[in-house]
Amino acid sequence: MATRPTTPGGTGKRPTAPIRRGTARRLAVALARTCAENRCRNVTVLDLRRLSPVTDFFVVATGTSDRQMRAAADHAGEAAKEMGQRPFSIEGDEAGWWVLQDYVDVVLHVFTDESRKYYDLELLWGDAPRVDWQKGWNPRETET
Repeated sequence: MATRPTTPGGTGKRPTAPIRRGTARRLAVALARTCAENRCRNVTVLDLRRLSPVTDFFVVATGTSDRQMRAAADHAGEAAKEMGQRPFSIEGDEAGWWVLQDYVDVVLHVFTDESRKYYDLELLWGDAPRVDWQKGWNPRETET
């Protein structure tokens, strides 16, 4: 389970409760599936538990437009809320090229195609195992 040192203001208080063992993986899979159901492409879940002290999983997805990326991120936030999780931070929503939702142990990145190529998280975290988030999945259609 990843830990964060302190809040940005230096209060020393943890921003959110740690996610219980196994829940972080389930959250990452749920976010990946929600992004795929909302027409994101190339959805990948990276398992960083043995590689990073900052977070346990990255969910990386490519959106097709600013509007579609925001919709996918909004639906992902709703899926997380249904699991009792709320983001510690949401970034990049207005920029239109990248949306990030930080759940402490899971971080969701929804990129444009260009920004995903630029940041290339899969190359940066090339040693990270990929999680098979599609196993046992029956996608549902959602409106965007």
